[in-house]
Amino acid sequence: MSNFSATLKLASPSTQATLAEERSRSSIPVPELTQHLLCHDDFLNRQSRILALIRNEPIFQKDWQLHLSRPDRYKLGLARAKLLRRLGRKHAWSKADYDMAEYLVDEMSPYHLHMGMFATTVREQGSEDQKQHWIPLIERWEILGAYAQTEMGHGSNVRGLECQAVYDVAAREFVLHSPTVTASKWWNGSMGRTATHAIVVAQVFLPRAAQSAASAVDASRQTIYPANDDPTGPSSTSLSEDKDLVNLGPHPFVIQIRDQSTHLPLPGILVGDIGPKYGYASMDNGYMLFDRHRVPHSAFLTRYSHIDPASGRYTKPANAAVVYGSLTSIRAHIILHARLVLARAVTIAIRYTAMRRQFPSRDAVNQFPTSSSSSMSQRSSDGPQVELQVLDYPTVHSRLFPLLAQTFALHYTGLSICQLYSSSRSLIESTHDFSLLSSLHAQSSALKSQCTEYAANGIEICRRACGGHGFGGYSGFVGLNADYLSKVTVEGDNWMITAQAARWLVKRVGAVSEHLEKVGWDERRLNSGTEVDAWITKSIAQVLVLRRSGTRVKTIQPVLKSSTAIVRAFERRAAALAVDVWQARRGGKGEQDVQMRMHELSNAFAQALLVRNFHAALQTPQSSSAAPPVAARSVLHTLFRLYSLHTVYAHGLSFLSHTPPIVTARDVHAIPNLLSGLMIDVRPHAVKLVDSWAIPDFLLDSALGNEEGEVYERLWEWAHHRNPLNKTPMNVKFEDDEVVKGEGKYVPPWEEWSIDAKKAKAKL
Repeated sequence: MSNFSATLKLASPSTQATLAEERSRSSIPVPELTQHLLCHDDFLNRQSRILALIRNEPIFQKDWQLHLSRPDRYKLGLARAKLLRRLGRKHAWSKADYDMAEYLVDEMSPYHLHMGMFATTVREQGSEDQKQHWIPLIERWEILGAYAQTEMGHGSNVRGLECQAVYDVAAREFVLHSPTVTASKWWNGSMGRTATHAIVVAQVFLPRAAQSAASAVDASRQTIYPANDDPTGPSSTSLSEDKDLVNLGPHPFVIQIRDQSTHLPLPGILVGDIGPKYGYASMDNGYMLFDRHRVPHSAFLTRYSHIDPASGRYTKPANAAVVYGSLTSIRAHIILHARLVLARAVTIAIRYTAMRRQFPSRDAVNQFPTSSSSSMSQRSSDGPQVELQVLDYPTVHSRLFPLLAQTFALHYTGLSICQLYSSSRSLIESTHDFSLLSSLHAQSSALKSQCTEYAANGIEICRRACGGHGFGGYSGFVGLNADYLSKVTVEGDNWMITAQAARWLVKRVGAVSEHLEKVGWDERRLNSGTEVDAWITKSIAQVLVLRRSGTRVKTIQPVLKSSTAIVRAFERRAAALAVDVWQARRGGKGEQDVQMRMHELSNAFAQALLVRNFHAALQTPQSSSAAPPVAARSVLHTLFRLYSLHTVYAHGLSFLSHTPPIVTARDVHAIPNLLSGLMIDVRPHAVKLVDSWAIPDFLLDSALGNEEGEVYERLWEWAHHRNPLNKTPMNVKFEDDEVVKGEGKYVPPWEEWSIDAKKAKAKL
């Protein structure tokens, strides 16, 4: 069959011309805005430098990967991970360089956890001696690490983990044991087929006799196991004569799980890949069971807690929250990364819908409300009416523009939480000051939940806005959607971790209430602590005072007129919800009774942080290097109002139902018309706003959203020329066992795998 498609021309107006016209209508200085957004940590220069190295490597090309099976995707992922390490060694990459390479390759690497949770935990939880031993091995990649906390039976509830580590005083060893199937480590990335070592979080059991009455053991966390219920079973004969054991709760260990020569599991360890998942085809999420596997005393990470090797006596951490340091680090990164993920989806959707045309206007004049920048098509005097750009339909841009605004809100808060994490770690490292840790943990919990919900939901909204082509494999959404969905669950399920933030806020209400009763209003004390501590404390105090006095003076925030009033409304709402939950608990309600209100409280807290940080960024003096470009400030302010007021309207009842009230019903009812006007103002700048995120086509991997606007050319090229299914003639006669002509009887892949496995075992 001849390829007559080569002679076909594209319909007019072309998508390239349409995209160029979109860009010409906006005055936003894209390079300046890009520099403002992505100047941190030399992001732009690093992206350009690393992209130049990897885009020409054949193994990183993405043309075929959606056609591969899961085993082949893992093998490809491992091959890519190896090449990235070789490139890193050749070009002396830093950790940030390597992270950038992983970001651009856009695949969950089987090596990902090694320099992530594994290295971070050793660095933050290990003693100086342990770090001196392990960090050089980690940085030279002589070992490969995973992080094994989650189990089949427990994820978010870390205290419920079943894996046991019983200390044998005589041997000075821990006995790791999985007493049930649900004690199996599960979901742990890099562990299934790749890692040689792992951080293993297990319940520590010590001889009760070693823990004196004066020992710093938290009695509320002790579980006594009598001799006849010894969890190590018959092999625990080397324990002290008194077999009673005390449970000290979960602690991290660093252990070897595979032989480094054969790569086979060590004795007493059963480890493997858990199988297909919704996404992360290249990542070997694993399972692991222990059968009385012994590890040395030195495997117990001892920076903040200690077990005397000779007696088994335990010394608890000065601050129990330090054990969440690694998790908080990862959550801060997830929050910062969310804006790039959502920006990627919004880039595809806005570019595509700006180029895609469907239906001529049903109106004699522009259907779009009056705006000098509107691109709505008008009837041509010398021909048929040009179809409308899909982005001009209110049913489309009303879905996409709030997401565009969210990307900027996520950006400024992502920077803020990472700065708070860095400050917290610096204080801990330099002075052992843990004062920022509780606030950091609360903020990161609330924001991880809210920000990943925004990004995950936003990807799907963008995909649907792209219509039928959004469902296709060349849209750029398939891998993005499937892989990112994990983020709403990993590192703390989004519905569970909101309780952590809510408890911190409710506890703060109690402290403020007690302070007001004893001291009264003390401006200095109310403004102490971090900036977040100060505003939430002061807002809570205001709500308590107003409720006790019954006054309504100065409580209504004119959110339609003032950006400052918008910020105050979000602050007041979070404080009011915190007081509501606190009062409910004081009135006898259990946590189960107020769990949904706690979830709402956490989200309100996160949204207040997002609004505050966005607003603060826009108030940055122009003389500061962190200030937005002058020519973009007006549009960014429009996006701020769009995000904030869209959120107020979406949660209107939450703003209206408090005593004293925060906004008026009249203002809430007026918001839809105001939002329509804000979106009219955003419309001419939409394409340039997504351009400012500087997401390269190599990463987008999208026929719909590519920078040049070659939508239909690439769709045809990728379907007709790059689809392996079109390369072979098929035998479709139902009478024949043959499927591909000339190949004979069809053999299912799993039968081939079985044959290959037998051959591999025979070689061994």
